[in-house]
Amino acid sequence: MNIRSFKLPSLRQVSGIEWDLPHNVLAKWQSGIQAADSNGDNTISILDVIGIDWWTGEGVTAKRVAAALRAIGDKDVTVLINSPGGDMFEGLAIRSLLAEHKGRVTVKVLGLAASAASVIAMAGDDIQIARAGFFMIHNAWLIAIGDRNALREIADMMEPFDAAMADLYAARTGIEVKDIVTMMDKETWIGGSAAVDQGFADALLPSDEIDDSGAQATALPSPKAARQMIEQALAKGEQMPRAKRRLLMRALHESQSEEQRGTPGAAPSGTPGAAEDAVSPAARAKLAASLALLKVRGSN
Repeated sequence: MNIRSFKLPSLRQVSGIEWDLPHNVLAKWQSGIQAADSNGDNTISILDVIGIDWWTGEGVTAKRVAAALRAIGDKDVTVLINSPGGDMFEGLAIRSLLAEHKGRVTVKVLGLAASAASVIAMAGDDIQIARAGFFMIHNAWLIAIGDRNALREIADMMEPFDAAMADLYAARTGIEVKDIVTMMDKETWIGGSAAVDQGFADALLPSDEIDDSGAQATALPSPKAARQMIEQALAKGEQMPRAKRRLLMRALHESQSEEQRGTPGAAPSGTPGAAEDAVSPAARAKLAASLALLKVRGSN
């Protein structure tokens, strides 16, 4: 997420701010990655830059996504993402539209969810990522011309944008904000399995979801059992293989109440009685952060 075309000294004119994506991110984006299938009219594809691209005049806008959601109504929706990012404000608006949608939102990262696209992905009730897929998070950036005083003013102006993004990532993953800030400062690329381990995604795509031995993933434990397993491991100072951590993370996600899901009366697959055994969002965030402490040394 980047700011460009900043004409100084009219620094405070928000209309003079435009957002774009870093060249190195665009170079790594594979636009040919498409969905193998879809859910018909209930699927929104975000397979381009976010906002209007200067060079092609194409891109994914909040206006387009809002129109798609109106057509879908209150039904569940699947969002397919393969995007290098782009305009931050468009990304934030799209994320808000999806977060406010009354139906369940399933996000599937097919290839790349970078920059503004990673912000959009955070709106998912369920976030899935390809084993070979990537998230990329970083600070907003811009191209500017001016003297040292003007450039210092720009740096100060940028801080709220970065803080807003860090807050979104921290709320979704359970990672401390200060650690998210460090990741953004370094421009961090997060592969599929690591994204699940760190809480940026809930699971790999179903086609990629296997345990470390190559067998199909086992049934999810109940939310109560998952919580107890995490707490017991922490109390004993035990470590936990990646596959087990991933399974418990999925169980915690499935523990959201039916009211939160917007689908009253429907029991989540593999988690009987989850509505009565739900883990609150705050508790889930703490447990998700605790899972990172159970990582086996030397494992991903």
